Amino acid sequence: MKPLIKVCGIKHFENAKAISKAAPDFMGFIFYKKSIRCVDNEILVELLNEIPTAIKKVGVFVNEPKESILQKKQKYKFDYIQLHGDENAEFCKQLKDEGMHIVKAFGVDDDFDFDVLNDFLSYCDYFLFDTKTKDYGGSGKKYNWRQLEDYQFDVPFFLSGGISVEDAEAIKEIKHPQLYAVDINSKFEIKPGLKDIKLVEKFIKKIRL
Repeated sequence: MKPLIKVCGIKHFENAKAISKAAPDFMGFIFYKKSIRCVDNEILVELLNEIPTAIKKVGVFVNEPKESILQKKQKYKFDYIQLHGDENAEFCKQLKDEGMHIVKAFGVDDDFDFDVLNDFLSYCDYFLFDTKTKDYGGSGKKYNWRQLEDYQFDVPFFLSGGISVEDAEAIKEIKHPQLYAVDINSKFEIKPGLKDIKLVEKFIKKIRL
């Protein structure tokens, strides 16, 4: 099965509409104020109305209070909530109990131990494995994908971290049964938050061939 594709870090109206025409499976919108890709809340409702319902919308949060996430989930009608900070399993449980679909991100480095996921297994629909940084993602750097061979749980995962168009063939060679989707961001940008549509289209085409 070919992995699905998520384009994350989108913040400009016309750019988002153009990306939607390339038909990724997910589009991600970042609410972390310290991120240079943080979305403008004022344009988001109108923007989301322009995106086909077949494309799943993901709200991305970093250490955001529960009530704030609940409010934004209700306002923007996100299909998934991505937790990209230091949120613990109990926090995931609380959101899951509210009926949310959860993607929990983890930063991977050479010392990463997949056993840390044990407490999260019952409360997350997907994991996302990004490159560990001090800034919660967006580094444009890769970790060693061979570490994924140590992942033995049943929860499907997103592959993230410094992925570029040139990685499409290598990604298609990953045979892990739980590889569900690929998350692309900084390597597909003209500037932070503004995606290069041709690169996005090229990557999607390569993955789906």
